[in-house]
Amino acid sequence: MKRFLASTSLCIAALSDPAHAFDITAMNDAERAVLQEEIRAYIMANPQVILDSVNQMEAQQQEQQATDDLALVAANAQALFEDGYSWVGGNPEGDITVVEFLDYRCGYCRKAHDEVADLLSKDGNIRLIVKELPILGEASTVSSRFAIAAKQVAGDDAYKAVHDALMTYGGQPTAAALGRLAESLGLDGAAIVAQMDSDDVTMEISKTRELAQRLAIRGTPTFVMGGQLVRGYVPLDAMQQIVNEERG
Repeated sequence: MKRFLASTSLCIAALSDPAHAFDITAMNDAERAVLQEEIRAYIMANPQVILDSVNQMEAQQQEQQATDDLALVAANAQALFEDGYSWVGGNPEGDITVVEFLDYRCGYCRKAHDEVADLLSKDGNIRLIVKELPILGEASTVSSRFAIAAKQVAGDDAYKAVHDALMTYGGQPTAAALGRLAESLGLDGAAIVAQMDSDDVTMEISKTRELAQRLAIRGTPTFVMGGQLVRGYVPLDAMQQIVNEERG
């Protein structure tokens, strides 16, 4: 240990003097072996320094990620909050907007569904925007097409009814099954199914996928709460805390 401290002191002294800057490449093999052994001995005697270093690195990465995400939200604000086609719920005049990127076949999206509804109900002053982001295969894409088609054919109330139904739907989303689902909700199933493969529906999904790529979204659910990008599921209490932080 004394040899290590002495070596470290010499290194620090050298680094503090530009004229005698420490150059590890100038060490011979014997000197390098001694230094390596001293470092190894110190780490073995003080393994916590490894954990401390990893924790510090992770904290720095998280801080940088949060900073980068704030910039991404600001750069894509128009597409996030005023795209002109995504469904808007909650309180349309709310003082804060929550955007949710979701997939109907995603288990955590289903888990978050009721908690988001509770958040809107208990808070009363949140504007919700839903972004259809099917990423889990063909069944996800068909489900999103169905929901968007319902909105385009029958309006926002129809979308909300279909959206809620799909969050608990356990069957395979075939055209026939979705048509029956629409009929059970009092909607024109044939008209909605006919709209599913339209260019207008494709456009909405394509634009949302492009937005997700710009935001580096790789999973669902993903939320934008005010200015914060929240990646992954968060429970109700945590969502309310973030909303409160955004309000200041």
